Amino acid sequence: MRAMSVMSKGVLGAVLTALVVLGAGTTAGAVGETGGGTGGGTAGDAVGEAAGQVAGLVAGEVVGAAEADLAHHGHVSLWDGRVGVWLVTENHGPSDVVDATVRLAFSAPMAGGQELPPGCLWSSSRVVSCRTGALPDGGAAGELALDLRAAGRPQELTVDVSTAWRSGGVDRNSVNDRHRVLVLATGDPYVF
Repeated sequence: MRAMSVMSKGVLGAVLTALVVLGAGTTAGAVGETGGGTGGGTAGDAVGEAAGQVAGLVAGEVVGAAEADLAHHGHVSLWDGRVGVWLVTENHGPSDVVDATVRLAFSAPMAGGQELPPGCLWSSSRVVSCRTGALPDGGAAGELALDLRAAGRPQELTVDVSTAWRSGGVDRNSVNDRHRVLVLATGDPYVF
C-alpha cells in the first residue's frame, strides 16, 4: 500500500511537471497544435485534458482502466495453536479479471516448514499470498482452504484479508475485499 502511495505521488509529480511545462508554453503565446496531430487542438486544450487526467489520478482512479469489483468471503477459526482459513473470492464485475492475488496477514507468526496449496506462497512468517486464477464477471474462484500451525498457542489473533494485486482492473468498492477479523481460540468460525 505504501509503495502504491509513493508510486502515485511520483506519477502525480510527473504529470504536474508536464502541466507546468505545457502551461508555460500557453502563457508564452503558444497556440499551435500539440503533438503534430490534425485535431486542431491548442496547447491550452492539452493542458485542460491533462488536468482532467490529474484529477482522475488524485481521486484514486486509473484513467482508462476496466472496473472489476472483487470480494473475499469466508471464515477463520483458531484452536489449539491451529488456524483454519476458508475463503472464496468473487468478481462482481462488470469486467473479467485474468488473475488476482489475495493476501492473508496474521498478527501472530506461523510455524515454519508448512506446505501451502498450489498457487500459494509464504511472503513472511505472518503473510500468505495466493493466486485466485481467472475470475470472469459474476464468477468465483474455488474455495481456498488453509490449515496452519501458529508458532505458539495464541489465545487470539487477527487476520487481515485483502486483494494484493489484480490484473489490470480498478476496484471502486474495496470495502468487500478488505477485512480484519479478530479470532479467539475457541474453535468457532469467525465469518467475514
